[in-house]
Amino acid sequence: MNQPVTSETYTAQLRRLAELTARVAEQRAEAHTWYERQCEAADRAVAEAAEQLQDAEVELVAAREQQERVDAEVAHLWQQARSRLGVRRLGGPPAPANGVAATDPVPMLAKVRDLLDRAGQPGELPGSVNPLLALCGVAGAVLAYALGAGARALGVGYGGDLAVGMPVLALVVTLLGPLIGLAPARMLADRRHAMLGPRPIIVVLGAGLLTTALLLALGR
Repeated sequence: MNQPVTSETYTAQLRRLAELTARVAEQRAEAHTWYERQCEAADRAVAEAAEQLQDAEVELVAAREQQERVDAEVAHLWQQARSRLGVRRLGGPPAPANGVAATDPVPMLAKVRDLLDRAGQPGELPGSVNPLLALCGVAGAVLAYALGAGARALGVGYGGDLAVGMPVLALVVTLLGPLIGLAPARMLADRRHAMLGPRPIIVVLGAGLLTTALLLALGR
């Protein structure tokens, strides 16, 4: 037989129902809080991923621009190497090697430019061309002396003021003879892709001065 429901039993049931309702509400609140946290975490993850993607796109654009600049610089340096070093039979610039660790190409290109600049700078003429340099000085002195002699002869032939001025002009031209020898010496240096340094200049001027002095002594 069913037991009668007393007020005490009814009160206990109501209390239990209230506890269950509170527990369900608490669990529902926890679930709602967990869901909101998960949504916030997902939103943050999406925002961070979007930011990383944007940064990666910017880096990609910068990397492509740098690659274009590096490729253009490599082509330019390769062309300079072919022209300065006389290597005409080589084709295009070499392709990047596979499996090489990524390094900053800017310092490497700077070193290549420095090497090409040093390789393209003309050196001084070797000592083996000293006889040719001396011959340039002698030729310049002889040419200047011949011009001076012609000027003196012209002054003597016309007389008057020319007879006074032309010997002075002839002496000036004769004394400039050693400097005239620097012109062919310069041409010799250019043909050998060298520079006319102090030693070659001294050789030319020394030979020219000795020749000039000898010609002046013999012409008296």
